[in-house]
Parts: sequence; C-alpha cells; structure tokens
Amino acid sequence: MKPKKLFSLSAVTTLLLVMATSAFAQAITRIRDLPASKTGITISGRVVGFGEADENEWILNDGSGQVKVDAGPRRWRNINLSEGETITVVGEMDDGEFDAFSITLSNGSIINIRSPQGPPPWAGKEEK
Repeated sequence: MKPKKLFSLSAVTTLLLVMATSAFAQAITRIRDLPASKTGITISGRVVGFGEADENEWILNDGSGQVKVDAGPRRWRNINLSEGETITVVGEMDDGEFDAFSITLSNGSIINIRSPQGPPPWAGKEEK
C-alpha cells in the first residue's frame, strides 16, 4: 500500500484565510490619482461637504484632492454621515464622481451599497 499524504485541517484553514485576506486587501488610491474609469478602487478620506439633499452624496478629501462620492438616492436607502467623519470607500469613477460599492466607517462597520456588476438596485425604480 502506498502511504497517503494528508493536509491537516488547520493548515488548509490557514491557507484559505491567507488567500481570502489577500483578495480583499487593496491599496488605497489617492484622490488626485484616480483613473477616469476603473472598477474596485479603494479611497479613504474625510467628509468635508455634501451633495444634493435627496442623494447620498458626500465630498471626500484625502489631503491630495477632493471627489464627490455617490451612494445612490436617499429614497432607496438613507445613509447619514457627518462632516469630519473619516470613511473608506470601494467603488469606481463614473462621469466625474466616485460611485460607491461599499463604505467602511471609522468604527469598522461596513455599509454595502451595490454590486460592481450590473445596474444598481435603485435603477429603473420610480421616485416616491
């Protein structure tokens, strides 16, 4: 009989954890270096202003520049951020603003906005 090689459960778990952590860890892009369009960009900065009142829009500043972050209409979901709050956003540049896929607050909680694939969940829905 040939001896069988077995991997320990802890070795496999450790390997999967390292692979998962590597997949989710992304470098933060400075606002001034944002490409015109690319999906899955991570930016971080301080909320220094607000966009339209009926939209989840904030002006984010990271010290290198500012960008408007758009997380969809308030009729779909009302997200309250405060001026001075530091957030990390994963998303993409689209028509001069940063469309959010998720927002991580300074306390570590994550607000999932939408998937990078396909239309946002509020697309095609009428305003109330």
